[in-house]
Amino acid sequence: MHTWPPAAVPTKMSVQTELCCTVILLVLSKLVPAQYELHGYPPGYPDPEQEQYTPPVLDPDTPRIQLRLAGDKRKHNEGRVEVYYNGEWGTVCDDDFNIHAAQVVCRELGYVEAVSWSPSSKYGKGEGTIWFDNLQCTGTEKTLALCRSNGIGVSDCKHTEDVGVVCSDRRIPGFKFVNLLPNHVENLDIRVEDVRIRAILSSYRKRIPVTEGYVEVKDGGKWKQICDTEWTQFNSRVICGMFGFPGEKRYNARVYKMFARRRKPTYWDFSVNCTGTEAHLSSCRLGHANSSDTCTEGLPVVVSCVPGRAFAPTPMTGYRKAFRQEQPLVRLRGGAIVGEGRVEVLKNGEWGTICDDKWNLLAATVVCRELGFGTAKEALSGGRLGQGMGPVHMNEVQCSGFEKSITECLFNGEILGCSHEEDAAVRCNVPAMGFQQRLRLSGGRNPYEGRVEVLMERNDSLVWGTVCSEGWGIMEAMVVCRQLGLGFASNAFQETWYWPGEVSADQVVMSGVRCSGTEMSLSHCLHHGEHLSCPRGGGRKAAGVSCSETAPDLVLNPQVVEQTTYMEDRPMFMLQCAYEENCLSSTSGQVPANTYRRLLRFSSQIHNNGQSDFRPKAGRHEWVWHECHRHYHSMEVFTTYDLFTLNGSKVAEGHKASFCLEDSECDEGIEKKYECANFGEQGITVGCWDTYRHDIDCQWIDITDIKPGDYLFQIVINPNYEVPETDYTNNITKCRCRYDGHRIWMYNCHNGGSLSAELEQTFPGLLNNQVTHR
Repeated sequence: MHTWPPAAVPTKMSVQTELCCTVILLVLSKLVPAQYELHGYPPGYPDPEQEQYTPPVLDPDTPRIQLRLAGDKRKHNEGRVEVYYNGEWGTVCDDDFNIHAAQVVCRELGYVEAVSWSPSSKYGKGEGTIWFDNLQCTGTEKTLALCRSNGIGVSDCKHTEDVGVVCSDRRIPGFKFVNLLPNHVENLDIRVEDVRIRAILSSYRKRIPVTEGYVEVKDGGKWKQICDTEWTQFNSRVICGMFGFPGEKRYNARVYKMFARRRKPTYWDFSVNCTGTEAHLSSCRLGHANSSDTCTEGLPVVVSCVPGRAFAPTPMTGYRKAFRQEQPLVRLRGGAIVGEGRVEVLKNGEWGTICDDKWNLLAATVVCRELGFGTAKEALSGGRLGQGMGPVHMNEVQCSGFEKSITECLFNGEILGCSHEEDAAVRCNVPAMGFQQRLRLSGGRNPYEGRVEVLMERNDSLVWGTVCSEGWGIMEAMVVCRQLGLGFASNAFQETWYWPGEVSADQVVMSGVRCSGTEMSLSHCLHHGEHLSCPRGGGRKAAGVSCSETAPDLVLNPQVVEQTTYMEDRPMFMLQCAYEENCLSSTSGQVPANTYRRLLRFSSQIHNNGQSDFRPKAGRHEWVWHECHRHYHSMEVFTTYDLFTLNGSKVAEGHKASFCLEDSECDEGIEKKYECANFGEQGITVGCWDTYRHDIDCQWIDITDIKPGDYLFQIVINPNYEVPETDYTNNITKCRCRYDGHRIWMYNCHNGGSLSAELEQTFPGLLNNQVTHR
C-alpha cells in the first residue's frame, strides 16, 4: 500500500497519473525482455530477472482444489483444464473465460505464464461435474477458486464447452509442489521446477551428450534424487525420451551401489508412475509419498540411455552401440533445426505426407523415436512447417506409443478432404550437445543478427574469434542459425563493419568454411583447421548472418511440365531479344537470320509452400532493366533448364531470369500480393504460385543441335541459392525425355527427393540440389 507523507495531500488527478505511470512501467518491464523470451538469449544478452516462487497463503474458507491439464494434448504444458474438488475430477466452462483466467491456471500449475486459451473442447470433451462457469479473474488470484464465478459446481454448460489453455513451457523458479489433497496425490501430474540426468561416474562426465547418471528433480529450488524402490523401465523410457534419446539400456548397478554408500542421497518426497508413452515427466502421475527416511532399502534412480546415430560419439569414446533406423520409411522436411519438420512417409516408392486429423503427441513421439530422437515436444498441424507436394499417405493415425515405426500404427487410408494445408509435423526432443555455447552473434541490433564469433582452441586454450568471410554464403549461414536455434538464415554477410563486435574477438580463428547446409554445427563443416588462410582478415570483414524463424520453399509442379511440353521451330529474326539475353545455344550466333531454331517448350508452375514470402535477394534499386524485352530482372538466373544423355553428359541448356516474379494464382482464401505490372513489387506469396507460360521468351531449351534419342531433362529453381529456403532438395524437377526428330515427350516427371533412393538411381548423373561442393 502506498503511504503519503502528511504534507502531501494527493489529488484525484495525481493518484490516477501515478497509477497510470506505474501500470505503464510494469507493462513495459514485462514487454522489453518478453520480445525475445521465446527464442532464448544468445551469449552476451542478459537474461531477464526471474521471480522466485513463494507458496500461496490461503484463507481457511477458500475451497481447496487441484488442477491438471488433460485431453488430446499437443504438448505437456497445454490441455483441457480439469479441477479436482470434493473427491471428483471435473472441468471448466469456456463462458466468460479469458487470458486472465488462463494466467491463474498456468501459474497455479507452476508455469511462468499463459500463452493462450481455447474454447469449445479443443482438447476433447471431459467428464464429471463442470466445477466453474462464468469465471471472472483479474489474473492475480493465487488459485482459480478465488476468481468470481457462478459458484463452485453451479453451471449450465455442456462438456462441448470445456476450456483448454496453453502455458509457457518455462517453470516458475523454485516452484514447489504443494499437495493440498493427500488422499488423492496419485491422480496428479508431476510438477517440479526442473529435471536432469547427472553423470556420476568419471567416465561419463566427459561425454557429450550425457547419457547415463542419476535422475534428479529440482523441487523447491533444490536438486533431489528419486528412490528406486518403485522405479520401472517405463519411467526410464520417459526420462530418456525427454532428453532426446530413443531408448534406454542396462547399466552396471554395482558401481552405483558403491557410490551411494559413500555419499548419502537426498530423496524427493514422491515416487514416479509413468506408463512409458508419456512425452515428458510432467505428464506422468505422482506415485506414493516417499522420503529419505522411508527409502532405507532403496538407491537413487539411475538411467542409461541409447543415443541416436547422429548424436553418438565415435566408438573410441566408449559408444559401441547407438540407435539405428532399420528402414528409412519416415523423414522430416522443412524444419529449421535437427529434429523438427513436416512428417513424410515412404509408400510404393514415393514419399507422401500425413493428414493432421487426430494427429497427437503420441503419434508424433513414435515418429521422433523412429528417427533416433527422443519424445516429441510438439505435434504440429495445419501445414505449420510447410506443405508437401506428393500424395497424402496416411490419415487419422492412432498409435499405442510403443510402435517401432509410424507405419505400424492404425490409420485411415481414406484421405478424401485432406489437402496439404493439413500436413502434420513434429518437433522432437534432441540431446543437449553444447553446440550453442561454442558460437555467438555479436554487434547486431537484435539476437537474430550479427558478426559470427566462434570458440576455438588455440595454444591449448579456448578463445573467441571471427570467421573468414571469403567464400561465406547462405549454406554456411544456415548452419550458424541452426546451431544457435534461431531458425533459418535470411542473409549471409561478407562484411560486418557496421556491427561493432567484441574487439578481443577480432582475430580470425576459422577459415575456408564450406557447408552442405545440413550440419548441426559450424565445426562439422569443411574448414582449414589450424592452418588458417584469410588474406582479407577478420574484424570489419568477418562473416556475419541474419536469421529468421521462417523461410519460403519453392516447389515446381512436375505434372504441369509433363502436360505442357511441345516443340516449336522459330526463325532467328523472331528471337533477337532472346539472343541478347543468352537464351539460345552458342551455335545460334553463327547462323543467318532466316534460319530456324528448334525449341523445347513447356510451362513452369512454381509454388511457394513455405512459411514466408519468396522475395528476390536484390532490392529494387539493384534490378537490371532489359530494353529489348522491356522488363526488370530481379534475379539474373532464377531457373536453369538442362538436357542430359542417359549417362549424365549435358547436351543442351537454358535459363530463365526472374523478369516477372509474381502471384499468378493463389490457394482459396489467400490474396495476391505481388504483381509485375507498372513495375510493381516482385515475389511469390505463401500459398501462391508463379506460372511462366510455355509461350514466354526463354521458357525453353534450344535443341536445334541434338540428335534423336532418349534423354534426361532437369529444371532447377533458385540454383545459386541466392534466396534462403526451408528445403533445397525439392527445388529440382527431373523427367525422362524422348525425341524422335519430329516429336518430343516428357514422362516420369518428379521433384527431387520425392521418390525412394532406388527409383532415384534410375536417373543417373543428376544433382539433387543439395550442396556438396562449389
